[in-house]
Amino acid sequence: MLEIDPASPVALHEQVAAAIRRAIVEGEAGAGERLPPARDLAAVLGVNANTVLRALRTLRDEGLVEFRRGRGVSVTGIAPQRSPVVAKARELVTLARRFGYQPHELAAIIDQVSVEPQ
Repeated sequence: MLEIDPASPVALHEQVAAAIRRAIVEGEAGAGERLPPARDLAAVLGVNANTVLRALRTLRDEGLVEFRRGRGVSVTGIAPQRSPVVAKARELVTLARRFGYQPHELAAIIDQVSVEPQ
């Protein structure tokens, strides 16, 4: 499900791109599948259609989607890599266990640092 947070310090178009990227990684949008029109995505997300178009251009530049005249935007066969995120998460869990943190404590730490300014 695509969700964005208007209160987040992350730009809206980056949130939209991340949500679509995640949908592709999770298999919600497969290779060759057409995405809904930008206007429809914008309405669902509560953002301007230009925000969605900017996100889609980012994904096009990454090779994840392609624009086809008269056919809309389709997912390419190239999937983004989730493995670097999963690998880092595993490293973090291993480190946290070594220092005696429980999963819920680690989740609380992640929540805390994710809202701190960088």
